[in-house]
Amino acid sequence: MRVFITGTAGFIGFHLARLLLSEGHQVAGYDGMTDYYDVRLKQRRHAMLHQNPGFSATEAMLEDEAALATAVAEFAPDVIVHLAAQAGVRYSLENPRAYVDSNVIGTLNVMEAARAAEVRHLLMASTSSVYGANEDMPFDERQKADTQLTIYAATKKANESMGHAWAHIHGLPVTMFRFFTVYGPWGRPDMALFKFTKGILEGTPIDIYNNGEMWRDFTYVDDLARGIRLLIDAAPGSPETAVEGDNLSPAAPFRVVNIGNSDKVRLLDFIDAIEAEIGREAIRNYMPMQTGDVPATWADASLLQNLTGYRPATPFREGVRRFVEWYRDYHDV
Repeated sequence: MRVFITGTAGFIGFHLARLLLSEGHQVAGYDGMTDYYDVRLKQRRHAMLHQNPGFSATEAMLEDEAALATAVAEFAPDVIVHLAAQAGVRYSLENPRAYVDSNVIGTLNVMEAARAAEVRHLLMASTSSVYGANEDMPFDERQKADTQLTIYAATKKANESMGHAWAHIHGLPVTMFRFFTVYGPWGRPDMALFKFTKGILEGTPIDIYNNGEMWRDFTYVDDLARGIRLLIDAAPGSPETAVEGDNLSPAAPFRVVNIGNSDKVRLLDFIDAIEAEIGREAIRNYMPMQTGDVPATWADASLLQNLTGYRPATPFREGVRRFVEWYRDYHDV
């Protein structure tokens, strides 16, 4: 199978590409290598992928329609997995235009390239943040999701609507997956686990929002990559192919799938696990809720299981152990 992945120098794209390469598939990556965080980390990820002869990559922006179209056309993929995006809920408060440029215009370019290449399945990343102000948990894909609280979440909800329209107009099977607080080795430096680990090891204060009264469905990155891999083979079809709990559209080969651990974990318990693994207590700086944040996320992942037979299950303490081990090795601390 030939798989074109946007965002292969990124956290999730790197793990998915590595999994597909380990299975013997051909993978073409596409990444803008922006400086939103340390580019050296992105370069290390790509360097590791390039050790496999089945991997090739193009470094260009999603907004560069010609470069993206050329890269897709030359590779002639069977499947496209679109993971590249301007990430970060909090950064969207500071620079909302970057999210529209990358997540809306860039995604339109990906969809057009997928149509031109006549791929058999287009899979695109969304986020649990699209559930916004919803309070009925665990979050189910059939719930209405019209109350986004940040521009980041709003652009991802726009991607879902765009994907449905594209699937309807062109008959192109589209799967959107909503991620739930992904963490693990090779993670982004702006993510909570990375910042908490760094602060505890260096003896500097860590900021804990809403005084720690927050809950997240922490999903280990290898579990997420496995879920995406299995969804590649579960392309949406006609309504009669629906499974139990499906949200398969009656108007297009389109569905949305949660990928989460189905386990709501208190943020303070997560921090306790990091402290236990490092063997040092954090200097805790308790802060109020930040604009755009939500107190809790929690996935109902039964649709993923019904489609693929798989459900993420790595316990958060085990995932934290693996991350801290990687962090110490990567930073030699």
